[in-house]
Amino acid sequence: MTVCWSFPTRIVFGAHAVDEAGRELRRLGCERVLLVTDARIESSGVLAPLHDALNRAGVVTAVFDAVGASALESDVVSVADAYRHAQATGLVAVGGGSVLDVAKLARVAVHHPLPLTPYAVGGDGVLDQPMPPLLAVPTTAGSGSEVSGSARVLLQSSHRKALFRSERLLPSVALLDPTMTVTLSPRLTATTGMAALARCVEAYCTTVDHPMADAIALNGIVQALSGLERAVHDGEVLDARAAMLKASMMGSVAAQKGLGICDALAQALATEASVPHGVACSLLLPHVLDFNRTAVPDRVAKLARLFGVRGDDVETLAFECAGAIRALRKRVGLPDHLAACSVDESVLPRVAAAAAADPSRAHNPRACTEEDLLRLLHAAM
Repeated sequence: MTVCWSFPTRIVFGAHAVDEAGRELRRLGCERVLLVTDARIESSGVLAPLHDALNRAGVVTAVFDAVGASALESDVVSVADAYRHAQATGLVAVGGGSVLDVAKLARVAVHHPLPLTPYAVGGDGVLDQPMPPLLAVPTTAGSGSEVSGSARVLLQSSHRKALFRSERLLPSVALLDPTMTVTLSPRLTATTGMAALARCVEAYCTTVDHPMADAIALNGIVQALSGLERAVHDGEVLDARAAMLKASMMGSVAAQKGLGICDALAQALATEASVPHGVACSLLLPHVLDFNRTAVPDRVAKLARLFGVRGDDVETLAFECAGAIRALRKRVGLPDHLAACSVDESVLPRVAAAAAADPSRAHNPRACTEEDLLRLLHAAM
């Protein structure tokens, strides 16, 4: 059985939710679609139920399966070209955050002049042209891009990841189907799951007043703690996979409050040192919480209680929160130092500079300089 939510994206959630893909596309007026994915997913067989659903609904489908591990502006342009060549009237994106982000921005590239740079956060561009419908199907539970109005891609002009944010980037429909995530390896389950958890934690800790987002972030943490270890150790447990999809979705919805320096540093490490985003989040989150806990002690103490830390003293609870996250990280088999990810200390100043320029830094609950960011990176080595 499936249920529908709206925050504000229409969300179809439940085992075998992809069976409803054809119906959802027909509702959006799409008779010809371009399915955007990567080669690994296309060859894994996980797309078979989706293809069956589209065939049953009479939806003509072309496939673009060349999105890389990192979202690139060139991928966006290639998808837009493929969309026009297929004479499609809608997009279906199936994959992790990179695939979903590429598809979201390909909707921009179909009818807006390129390059993408003017449409990034802080630019002068306006998304004022039509954008085709997009049905998003995540195969990981980490980015929450399926319910997010933002996307990041590496721009060719600057060789930097740029953030794009607009309500118009929200997918038209998100299909959250835990059966689409069961082939995810334990390592990827852990890394993407820690990314989802970090997003919930950071969103809750920002001081922006948004009580609904706070409540969603807290429940996202509960979902992640109920599902992450079980999904890592037995990927066939559907309720654990479902809990992680909920956590990922909730983290992305809550992030409309903004995030913080954990996200900024993780994005910079991914670009400058090729550290997977979830691994970077799991390494940096304890250090970031230690840095921020003096600014928001009550919030960090509340997080500690969710992580199982006992006690009544707010200062002590806040202090213990980072240790609880380190313990979880160890239980799901992720590294405990950046050096284990082949990061050389020589790259850290460049990472700190990139993180200092990241828009997420503005929402951190404690003011943070580039020097502070560099110290946090050295602490994580």
